[in-house]
Amino acid sequence: MKIGITAGDINGVGLEVVIKALADKRICDQCTPVIYVNSKVLVYHKNIVEKNNFNFETTKSARAVQEGKVNVVNCFPDNVNINLGEATSEGGSCAQKSLEAALHDFNNGDLDAIVTAPINKKAMQMAKFPYPGHTEFFTDQYEVSDSMMLMVDDTLRVGLVTNHLAIKDVAANVTREKIQQKLNIMYSALREDFGIVKPKIAILGLNPHAGDAGAIGTEDDEMIRPLVIDAKKKGRFVNGPYPADGFFGTGMYKKFDGILAMYHDQGLIPFKALSFGSGVNFTAGLPLVRTSPDHGTGYDIAGKNQADPSSFRAALFMALDVVKNRKEFKLDHNNPLKSRKKRLENSVDEALPLDKSSK
Repeated sequence: MKIGITAGDINGVGLEVVIKALADKRICDQCTPVIYVNSKVLVYHKNIVEKNNFNFETTKSARAVQEGKVNVVNCFPDNVNINLGEATSEGGSCAQKSLEAALHDFNNGDLDAIVTAPINKKAMQMAKFPYPGHTEFFTDQYEVSDSMMLMVDDTLRVGLVTNHLAIKDVAANVTREKIQQKLNIMYSALREDFGIVKPKIAILGLNPHAGDAGAIGTEDDEMIRPLVIDAKKKGRFVNGPYPADGFFGTGMYKKFDGILAMYHDQGLIPFKALSFGSGVNFTAGLPLVRTSPDHGTGYDIAGKNQADPSSFRAALFMALDVVKNRKEFKLDHNNPLKSRKKRLENSVDEALPLDKSSK
């Protein structure tokens, strides 16, 4: 399996965590990593990481990789300026070129998934990148009706109805149609990407106390509750709306496979409080399998050899798992009368030699 890895912001900690994670040679036993960067820029960051066993081979594209080794596709010039800890247009431009090169190879069928290193939104704006972030970029490239930012850590999965919006714009963008669309994406992702046959989903309220029976806004009663009722009629395990503070404070989140939050901080603050350092950002609803670590560019520690690779490593492993889960889901539903268990039993029976002595 070939996994594309984008460079992210060359002035941040992205390449540092990539190097630290891929220094473990056992990863190449499970996949072939392909980093979209410039080899000289990568060596610059490698020198920051002391006593590492990281090595790589250069290649023109993911089609010509050396399996079992870390491969590098040079996708931007080597005379770029690295300004650690700073947002620059050059840093944003390199990140964009890396993204575009990886997506090109994926669309050509040369990659199985893409793991993105963190970008800085200001640097991307300086480089005239026309999207708020990775999620919006990939969604537009595939021209799908919508996608969803899904934050994942083990059994905790938090999806967002709205992503990178100012608080003043959130309420106007939370509509029943939008919530329904995101709920459908989450439901499908939990089944197809995470292998949960009957997912249990909780929906958080938009207002404090989920509106408190209309005393603090009517959106929860008028939009979310009817949607939950409709979902139940369709046989889906959907509950809510729940007040976000009590939902996480009492540990109720542990009872659900997926949680749908209305806006960025409502979902990401509790998620990162519970799982920072091991969480993964997964874009649900796309033909592409795309994951990313749950942290940013870490400008404050860039170049100090302090970045923790745990979240990037988790993102890489999750990409592998999702690719496998999608294949298994497709096989299961292409053969509706033959379950995965039955197929496995058949494969075992076919592999066993006949015991002729019993005849």
